[in-house]
Amino acid sequence: MSDALTLPAETRERAGKGASRALRREGRVPAVIYGGKEEPITIHVEERELVRQLDLGHFMNSIIEIEIGGKKVRTLPKDVSLHPVTDRPEHVDFLRLSKGAKVDVSVPVVFVDEEASPGLKKGGVLNIVRHELELVCDADKIPSEITISVKGKDVGDSIHISEVELPGGSESAITDRDFTIATFVAPSALKKAEGEGSDEVTETEVIEQKADTVEGEDDQVVDGE
Repeated sequence: MSDALTLPAETRERAGKGASRALRREGRVPAVIYGGKEEPITIHVEERELVRQLDLGHFMNSIIEIEIGGKKVRTLPKDVSLHPVTDRPEHVDFLRLSKGAKVDVSVPVVFVDEEASPGLKKGGVLNIVRHELELVCDADKIPSEITISVKGKDVGDSIHISEVELPGGSESAITDRDFTIATFVAPSALKKAEGEGSDEVTETEVIEQKADTVEGEDDQVVDGE
C-alpha cells in the first residue's frame, strides 16, 4: 500500500477566479475537499510542497491527510488540474474518506519473472494491453502496484484478470468480462501486423488493375488484326 502523505493547508475565505489567481501568484494552489456526507471545504496548499508530492509518482493512489487548523482530514486525490503550457498545478479536488469507505483507483501493473518465461527467452515480446488496473479498494488498503508473474508463459499465451491474485480489500472495477492484461507474441507477428497496412490494395487500385489488363488485351487484339 502507498504510504499516507501529509499536506498542510489553509481554508479559503474567498472563492472565484480572481481570488484563485491571487493565490497562485503567492505560490499557493486552490483546492477543495468534498464528499463524506459533509459540506465541501475550500482550501489552498503550498505549490512547492504539492509539486514535490506529485513527483513521488503515487500521489493519486495515496491517502492524503490534509492538515487544517491543527486537524487532519483523510482524503484521496481525485483530480489535479494543470496549466496547459507550464504544467503547474492550478487546482486539486480531494475526496473526503469516511470510515470503511471504498474508492475507485487506477493502480500500475508491474511484470516480474521475465527470465522464467519460455516465450520471452526465445525472443518473444511481452505486449502489454493494460498498464494500469481499475480497482475498487478499501480506502485503507490501496496497493501502490499490482505485481504479475510471467513465469512459464510462452508465445501465444495471454494473461487475463482472472489469473491475477489481487491484494486483500481490492477487486476489479470491471466485472462483466475476463479482460486481457498482456499477451506474448513472436517478433515476426508484430512485424507482420505493422506491415499489413502497406500491403493493402484498395478497391480503386483493383479497378485500375482490371482496366489496365483489359486495355492490354485490346492492344493485343488490334495488333493481331
